[in-house]
Amino acid sequence: MLPSSVAEVVTAFADAGYIADRSLAVSVHLALQLERPLFLEGEAGVGKTEVAKVLASIVGTPLIRLQCYEGLDVNHAVYEWDYARQMLAIRLVEAKGAGADTSVADIMSREFLVARPLLQAVETPGRPVLLIDEVDRADEEFEAYLLEILSDFQVTVPEIGTIRAEQPPVVILTSNRTREIHDALKRRCIYHWVDYPDMDREVEIVMTRVPGIDQRLARQLAAAMQDLRALDLFKPPGVAETIDWARALRVLGAHELDKASMDDTLGVVLKYREDVDLVTREGTEKFAAG
Repeated sequence: MLPSSVAEVVTAFADAGYIADRSLAVSVHLALQLERPLFLEGEAGVGKTEVAKVLASIVGTPLIRLQCYEGLDVNHAVYEWDYARQMLAIRLVEAKGAGADTSVADIMSREFLVARPLLQAVETPGRPVLLIDEVDRADEEFEAYLLEILSDFQVTVPEIGTIRAEQPPVVILTSNRTREIHDALKRRCIYHWVDYPDMDREVEIVMTRVPGIDQRLARQLAAAMQDLRALDLFKPPGVAETIDWARALRVLGAHELDKASMDDTLGVVLKYREDVDLVTREGTEKFAAG
């Protein structure tokens, strides 16, 4: 059941373990009520993909995910023909001697079509959640193809015709902004920039996602993250890294973030050697509790 207000969105997300600020909740609410795609842009690791997962849980419908990458085409994103079954059907007809009565349409029907994520989202009953993840990794030509999906929630198969959704799916697009997305695509969406959380909200996120963690340690981690993101890092750590950090320290039995525990777990937070070297030169004790 869809939340009917911004407050219900905030509550539903919190019940699912996602601490959403009001601005994100407003964008989600508008996307649901106006039946418009939601375009989430922001740095990697700030929780964009998780929004779609939580929404699927809240709405109670399947999550259909399309992971974008360079070279993504219609065969992998929308549909492709099941050539093996088509050949088998042709041979069966030939074996029965009924070839003269068989037309191309007999083997170019929906029965022989393999649905990929976009077609699955159009055909699935109810309002499934369609996650088009990291759309900035796909080619610009694929963006153009998405316009039909996002405008009319339909897929056109030349040999069959147009397949329309009975109800518009809930569509979430994410981008890490490795390149700019075309205005034509953005105009069809509700846009929201997902930023890093402030310190208090990050503490709340850590305590929600890592049950049983000491509040003092959660605050130390959030404070250290604020300082790390202020550095000129190649890849600043996101909220996902904060959660991983808290879990790693719990595995190691650490009860506070001191220099020793930070040195041991720096690889959980930073993913590039240059960033590790920079923080090491700065002195990990500057970011730890003491």
